[in-house]
Amino acid sequence: MDKRKAYNRAKKRVAEERGFYTHATVYVVMNIIIFIFKIQIGDYVNSERYNDFLPWNVVSTPVLWGIGLLGHGLWTFRHKNGLGKLFNRSIFSKEWEEKKIEEFMNKNNEL
Repeated sequence: MDKRKAYNRAKKRVAEERGFYTHATVYVVMNIIIFIFKIQIGDYVNSERYNDFLPWNVVSTPVLWGIGLLGHGLWTFRHKNGLGKLFNRSIFSKEWEEKKIEEFMNKNNEL
């Protein structure tokens, strides 16, 4: 039974890491495509408003998406970067959930 649990945990970790690496690959590829597309359109559009808008627009997509990718990476590798210990003591952990269930069960028995 323990081998089965260990296998399922390992399989879940592999799926999480694969999801992160897929996200990172899509991030890089899409930002290159977006950058090239915006630069190419900028050559055809000769408007002052577009040229003023272009630098912010080219920077905002990778920055905002990068923040999301950073969060995804921190969550995926939480056991390696020390965040796992933080989450184990927080309301996101199974231990906290089990402790609260026990606490509510004891309160109900006292009534």
